[in-house]
Amino acid sequence: MRKYLFAGLLVWLPLAVTVGVLLWAIGLMDNLFHGVLVAAQRVLPEGADGFIGSMLTVPGLGVVLLVVLLVLTGMFVTNMAGAWMLAQWNRLLSHIPIVKSIYVSVKQVSDTLFSTNGNAFREAVLVQYPRTGSWTIAFVTGRPSGEVAAALPGEHVSLYVPTTPNPTSGFFLMVAREAVVPLAMSVDEALKYIISMGVVAPPASAGPGPVVLPVEADPNRVG
Repeated sequence: MRKYLFAGLLVWLPLAVTVGVLLWAIGLMDNLFHGVLVAAQRVLPEGADGFIGSMLTVPGLGVVLLVVLLVLTGMFVTNMAGAWMLAQWNRLLSHIPIVKSIYVSVKQVSDTLFSTNGNAFREAVLVQYPRTGSWTIAFVTGRPSGEVAAALPGEHVSLYVPTTPNPTSGFFLMVAREAVVPLAMSVDEALKYIISMGVVAPPASAGPGPVVLPVEADPNRVG
């Protein structure tokens, strides 16, 4: 009975968590949308109350409208006039005290992660961390530049080392390129491997095995 109980739990638990998260996200968006409609009822003519009331009863409408809003916004900012207005908006927010420190930081991170031309999280590698002889999976985010690059001898790469099982927090390292071992697994497979704490392993690659680094290579030295 215990064996069958855990086998059934492994089948239904992922589905239950997935459905719960989706319902929570849909409910959150619907609540935000309902708040906008309730505020609109106070300023619109009385004849519009029936139409707004009928919209309040449609489940999941907030998700649909959010997707439509994102698509329309993307269409607007990709043309010349929209790009100019977006630049002015960014310039305005970047000059407001307190707001600029939050907005600029979040924008830089989002531009790096979601840009189609960026190099963030495009390659999974092995690196010795937190000490020589101890290995972990990291993601290449780019290369050091400016004053930092000038102070580091040789070619270095910027790495993000995520924590387990929550990969949204981690550590930023600058490591010599020859001190990292490229992996054939995709970024998604590497994330699954990290989140599962090594339980969900990606399929073995048919390519060459990992390169053994020299003992004197110390990836913990960041300059």
